[in-house]
Amino acid sequence: MRRIFATIWRVLWNLIKISIILGLVAVLALGIYLYSEYAKPIMRLQNLAKNIAKESEPSDFASALTSIVYDVNGEKIVTLRSAKDAYYLTYEELPKYAVDVMLVTEDRKFYSHGGVDFLANIRAAYALLKHKGKITQGGSTITQQLARTVYLTNEVTYERKIIEIFLAWELEKKYSKKQILEFYMNNIYFSNSYYGLQAAAYGYFGKSAKELSLSQTVFLCAIPNNPSLYDPYLHFDKVIARRDRMLLQMLENGEITQAQHDAAVSEEIFLTKQTVTRHNYVETYVYYCAIRALMEKDGFVFRTKFDTQEEKAVYEEQYEASYTYWQKRLYTGGYRVYTSIDLELQEQLQKSVNEGTAEFTEMTEDGIYELQASAVCIDNETGCVAAIVGGREQESAGYTLNRAYQSFRQPGSAIKPLIIYTPWFERGLSPDDILIDEKFEGGPVNSDRSYVGEITVRRALEVSKNTIAWKLFLELTPEVGLSYLNKMGFRRLTESDYVPAAALGGLTYGASALEMASAYAALENDGIYRTPTCILRITDSEGREILGSNTYAAQKEFRVYETNAARLMTDVMKGVLISGTAKGNGLSTAAAAGKTGTTSDKKDGWFVGYTAYYTTSVWVGYDMPKRVDTLSGNTYPLAVWKDFMDKIHKGLPALEFEPYEPVEATRPPAAEQDKEGADSESEIGEENSDRQGETAVPTQSPSNEEEMEDGTYDGSQYKVTPPPEPLENEEEEYDRTEDPH
Repeated sequence: MRRIFATIWRVLWNLIKISIILGLVAVLALGIYLYSEYAKPIMRLQNLAKNIAKESEPSDFASALTSIVYDVNGEKIVTLRSAKDAYYLTYEELPKYAVDVMLVTEDRKFYSHGGVDFLANIRAAYALLKHKGKITQGGSTITQQLARTVYLTNEVTYERKIIEIFLAWELEKKYSKKQILEFYMNNIYFSNSYYGLQAAAYGYFGKSAKELSLSQTVFLCAIPNNPSLYDPYLHFDKVIARRDRMLLQMLENGEITQAQHDAAVSEEIFLTKQTVTRHNYVETYVYYCAIRALMEKDGFVFRTKFDTQEEKAVYEEQYEASYTYWQKRLYTGGYRVYTSIDLELQEQLQKSVNEGTAEFTEMTEDGIYELQASAVCIDNETGCVAAIVGGREQESAGYTLNRAYQSFRQPGSAIKPLIIYTPWFERGLSPDDILIDEKFEGGPVNSDRSYVGEITVRRALEVSKNTIAWKLFLELTPEVGLSYLNKMGFRRLTESDYVPAAALGGLTYGASALEMASAYAALENDGIYRTPTCILRITDSEGREILGSNTYAAQKEFRVYETNAARLMTDVMKGVLISGTAKGNGLSTAAAAGKTGTTSDKKDGWFVGYTAYYTTSVWVGYDMPKRVDTLSGNTYPLAVWKDFMDKIHKGLPALEFEPYEPVEATRPPAAEQDKEGADSESEIGEENSDRQGETAVPTQSPSNEEEMEDGTYDGSQYKVTPPPEPLENEEEEYDRTEDPH
């Protein structure tokens, strides 16, 4: 029996030893894995933080270098100056209540920690893991916030959070608590381009920080927690509510008396009139492009599709934080921004817009012209923006809204080449194929309410036949047609746009002049799309390159249309200016192609066209859509386009477009189409003979040459069930008029 027990014990003991050994091996393996996977990267971040802190100087928290913007010829466009130095307050100059309220509400353990509140960061880390790497909860001390504001970005990842923690530790070793508070109060963002308490005091109350009351001081200190949410001009009541909560915290912490609390809560807050920083159209677009280029360089990933509203809200918060950070850096970082803007073309485009709309003199109460226009010119050699006009010229020094990239309007028939005809040319349709122009149930009407029967594809586009476009779009499907706009980054497409009415430009929000110009430029560029930008390169004040090896730093290019399809489309659109809706408006110095566009009730007019040199888009209409009886694509927009393009092509060698490969016409004749119906139109051929010079003018009066007249379609009448999933680049619905940036 003893032998049996002894044997069992030896076996058990051996199993225990093996288990212990295996456990130790597992622990060792886990340790090695954790070290290689996490310890090394963390040590790297720690060393980076040490180096930043070691090289830091007090001047880092007060200095502001001047950034300069240059045009395509290297001439200075504008100097970006900051008032940060003039508004710097030493610790002794800071109002006591401002320091007290920040300590009570932002970092109660400020004087006891070494730069990091571990419990708060553990809570934030838990939230980080719970939300799969997205920072959704605070935990940052004042020192961490300072480190992030001055030395880091607002990228919301665990790597940034880790380096922020290490940097806070290192800064606390180098600077005193008073210095850190001083640096902090002079660098935090108070919304509306105010950095630091003194700038905010002057901006919102017109007086220095030392002259503020307790209530006013706490009101200002309520803003930095979330500068977008607590923008005093947009969300005054929210700022007041947070002020009251902060005053209560001060009372409970013994920083103020009950009487002081009651008086501060009851005090009314009166802000100075908002001072709008106005820039001209070139400046606003340059800033927008430069900031987004720097954001992308920093690792920010731009998105347009969201699975949930919560996901969208988190993204927008991250976008706003990153945009704000790089906006500040652009003004204070001493950058040299080299652009593709040609100031001579800019001056001419503005002049053409002014003169083309001069007969409309009505103004708003603010002195802004009611009827507006926008235009964009792209240099086809580079694909970069050469000139951009966001509205009619005013006497005021600058403008707040750049309609060329911030306003989105229905494009009317100017959309047809992009989502119908060029896609069909890719699928073998020939310009000489015969289709039937006829009224049919559930379809649109033509602008002149007449139908010619048998018509070529070429002629249908030249005179903008709605019936032909509608049938081709349905055959192609809205999903396929609009996918081309998604590829080219059209920002305001929504799920409700996947309907037949999109064939005539009936989009919920529409497109910007910048989007239309860049899309048409892709047609001229043999179907290769280049993301629109005006940024060639960016360097620091010492000339060290930040963006761009040589040129076109912020630009990406990729194929959207097949080469021959794009060339076919160009050739067909030449006819628009020869014998179509823009008849007689070709250029004398260069071959040109383009398309008119007019929306229902004549609320928006477009002309988009190009030569081998330049692509220019023009929009005319009211900011708040309003019918203009004389407005159509071939009136004011075409006049602006032609005047501008004629003048900028003077002296340039005449250039023709690249020739296309002929495609054989295979659509059946009218009799067969009548017999077989619309379904037979899916028969497509591959090859075609060259154009024979069709120039016949349809039975259509010149005054009715455009497409979506009053009564042409009712958007709700033709709604179909949208696809269950939006296309990959589809964006959520936004206000159609203005982009906040």
